[in-house]
Amino acid sequence: MDLPLLSERELQVLRLLGQGKAVSAIAEELALSVKTISTYRARILDKLSCQTTGELIRYAIEARLID
Repeated sequence: MDLPLLSERELQVLRLLGQGKAVSAIAEELALSVKTISTYRARILDKLSCQTTGELIRYAIEARLID
């Protein structure tokens, strides 16, 4: 599966979303604001042509981004 141009941070956020972590938990883990993580999530959704977090999780699993 070919990944579009995601920044390192977007890839990191995608992996954490793929693990089922909530935006607030990711924000706390990365020491960023919830708004910042929400912005990353929105960019990732757009770049991967996904509509929901569930689709992102499936994408992350299929792309073998998570264990």
